Amino acid sequence: MAEVKTSIKKCLANWLKEDLTMCIKNCECGLDKPQDECGVFGIYSNDSADLARVMYYGLYALQHRGQESCGIAVTHGMEISYYKNLGLVNEVFNEDIMQGLPQGDIALGHVRYASKGLKNAVNAQPVVYTGRFGMFAIAMNGKITNAKILRERLIEQGVTFQTNIDCEIIANLLNVNTVDGECDIAKAVSELEGSFAIGLMTATKLYAIRDRYGLRPMVVGQGADGYYISSESCGLDAIGVDLIRDVMPGEILSISSKGLESEYFAKAERRPCIFEYVYTARADSYIDNRSVYEARYECGRCLARKLKLKADIVAGVPDSANVAARGYAAESGIPYIDVLEKNRYVGRTFIQPNQFMRENSVKIKLNPHKHNIQGKEIILIDDSIVRGTTSKKIVDLLKKSGAKAVHMVIASPIVKHPCYTGIDIETYEELIGATRNAEEIGKIIGADSLHFMEVEDLIASCSSGEYNTFCAACFDGKYPDDIENKLRERKEI
Repeated sequence: MAEVKTSIKKCLANWLKEDLTMCIKNCECGLDKPQDECGVFGIYSNDSADLARVMYYGLYALQHRGQESCGIAVTHGMEISYYKNLGLVNEVFNEDIMQGLPQGDIALGHVRYASKGLKNAVNAQPVVYTGRFGMFAIAMNGKITNAKILRERLIEQGVTFQTNIDCEIIANLLNVNTVDGECDIAKAVSELEGSFAIGLMTATKLYAIRDRYGLRPMVVGQGADGYYISSESCGLDAIGVDLIRDVMPGEILSISSKGLESEYFAKAERRPCIFEYVYTARADSYIDNRSVYEARYECGRCLARKLKLKADIVAGVPDSANVAARGYAAESGIPYIDVLEKNRYVGRTFIQPNQFMRENSVKIKLNPHKHNIQGKEIILIDDSIVRGTTSKKIVDLLKKSGAKAVHMVIASPIVKHPCYTGIDIETYEELIGATRNAEEIGKIIGADSLHFMEVEDLIASCSSGEYNTFCAACFDGKYPDDIENKLRERKEI
């Protein structure tokens, strides 16, 4: 991560001179979107089965949430066998590895983007741990904001750490809160601040635990052979399992031979991350009873009603902005036409494991449909602008391909504030919108005009009939649990 931060600082030095062209020429970071999170998938089977193969498809469906490492752990008797390594799911789990994992009753898997911690196999998840609680595995999506305090306290108590990831802190909290083999899970997780959706597996039970704000998503499903947990409902769809419900904020959901049992470790203050709807989640997922597709489509429709721009065509930046672009086109009556073709075999540029991969995958990721572009005035929809480098490159590409004008419309507000709870935009210096308005950003990226969504319109578009509160701190600076001030007081930012 140090080399990423260094290249971002070089990039920003050029931004301050309003010279983004030089920034793009020299920038090695290749980052314009917030780097992704992680994906968790778990299975509780009624009968011992080859769960690793089922897990493979669940994790494959969650691959967009992390592309650096992955792992699968399976119970057999009172033991847990596991394998994890750097790479994509289909790279790590070949036939030999799959055959080496035993049949079992419970399985837990993870795909990871390393927002914190070194990028090596040791830090891959699930973390398998043996202690007072017996043998168990843990995997999480999120970030513990009081991790430093908890780690220092545990070290003073004689705990030894093997990794620098939050999962190991949680594992040790579970250990120290276990007496005579019985763990007070509620007491252990109540000490955590920040965001977390945790999958926890013992020899006899599977747990799903979500922080009291519900910042990170997690759902539970049921099939003929048992129960499943997943960071997104698309993971359940991949294996033909029915979605039951979301794991509730502040809930510890226990799955065992008794079925589903629920308790709460904290009073819920529901504020799920709205960026899941903007960008992170797959469009075919449901989060907190709201279709991600419908939320993005409504964002596009809302923007068309508000802006009333004149143009020849509407287009989206593939893939996460395509839905909003279709909504904009439907509402405005302006035809939706593709102007950029995405190479389907290039992963999300900004979550590749090294700088060389980032730089080269940016160059081959998008190619213009010149016939659709020449002489056209284009409304180009994107989901967000964080650093601005890719936006500038895309506008340049369209104009060199003959676009008469490019009006860029962003289906979210200006990202003005860092995220401290799992998305890797952790400083104001990284954000092109921290000190600039839409007109200033538009000049830097070279758009003929630039328009952003209002926070209240985004919230309305993402709301379901039941839930209408979100964490939109990256847009409005209103952090749950006063996170920013707590970190500043502890001199951690």
